[in-house]
Amino acid sequence: MPSPHPGVILYRYDASPFSGKIDNVLLMKNIPYSTVKVANVLPRPEITEMLGLTYRLIPVLAIGNDIYCDTSLIVAALERRFPTSEGFVTIFPPKKHGGSPDTGLLKAFTRHYADTVLFNWATILLPWNRFPEPFLKDRRMIAPNLNVEVMMNSQGKAMNALSAHLALINEQLQDGREWLFDTELASLADIGIYFTYDWLRGFPNTRYLFDEGKFPHAMRWLNRLSKFIQTTKEDFPAPIALAGPDAANMIANSPHEPYDVVGFDTAEATRVNVSKGQIIDVVPDESGHQFATTGKLVAFNQEEIVIETKGVISGAIFRCHFPRIGFTPSPKKIQKHKL
Repeated sequence: MPSPHPGVILYRYDASPFSGKIDNVLLMKNIPYSTVKVANVLPRPEITEMLGLTYRLIPVLAIGNDIYCDTSLIVAALERRFPTSEGFVTIFPPKKHGGSPDTGLLKAFTRHYADTVLFNWATILLPWNRFPEPFLKDRRMIAPNLNVEVMMNSQGKAMNALSAHLALINEQLQDGREWLFDTELASLADIGIYFTYDWLRGFPNTRYLFDEGKFPHAMRWLNRLSKFIQTTKEDFPAPIALAGPDAANMIANSPHEPYDVVGFDTAEATRVNVSKGQIIDVVPDESGHQFATTGKLVAFNQEEIVIETKGVISGAIFRCHFPRIGFTPSPKKIQKHKL
């Protein structure tokens, strides 16, 4: 088995479906890793105070001293930094009948369909009327108009939509192909669609959705990937659990990837009025400025933004990576004090 160098640490919580998605990517790529268990609501001092990262979504993944936010960028980083040339498995396999893998299409399909359209419908089926107020208050930070009654009354509509999407998946597989894009192995697209429907299979109110009579090809595909994951897991080392301070110390004392690997595209940066070495805010488009992460801009290309942050507790420097899609960089606004 390839040695885990540099070390990989995943910040996650058990009920997070996106954490499960990255678990599956790490498993399928055969990358050993450690985990830090965090709360399902803020505060998360293991991240905000120890890493200087105010990004609120989970999971977050560190490779050495490089910390990656958003599963779209986490996946891309794992594929690039743990390549097949070093003995790791790819999640962008070639097609069965020849041709190079559709990497751009697979990334776009997963980011803009599986992670958004499908997953957003799935969240409506959660038992919103049973969640405690602290959980609802936390989720209203990114969805201020969240209304429990509206969500509960929308569950029939969500089931209808998810059934229609499952019909499309069934249609895609009806020619007998093994994986969604007819690849030699399961690809990112399979993982992306699977994690939402596999999560839904655990809901008590969704058993009528998974009808083998209506969706025979889709159900065989779901079961095939489930079996593959379970079989692979039998030979995979269990992740090592780390405490937050231990993980932060390990990350702080690990090397980071040279900045010139990502590089700095001055033309791209100029469009959004930022420059190398500048103190900037990086803001998730979906949650507004209240969850901006502040740091020194050190790398910027068409795929990612890299800033240096400082741990509140240790003062250690960390390199935090954000995807270009879904995040907006802007110069840090200096507070002016009245005389």
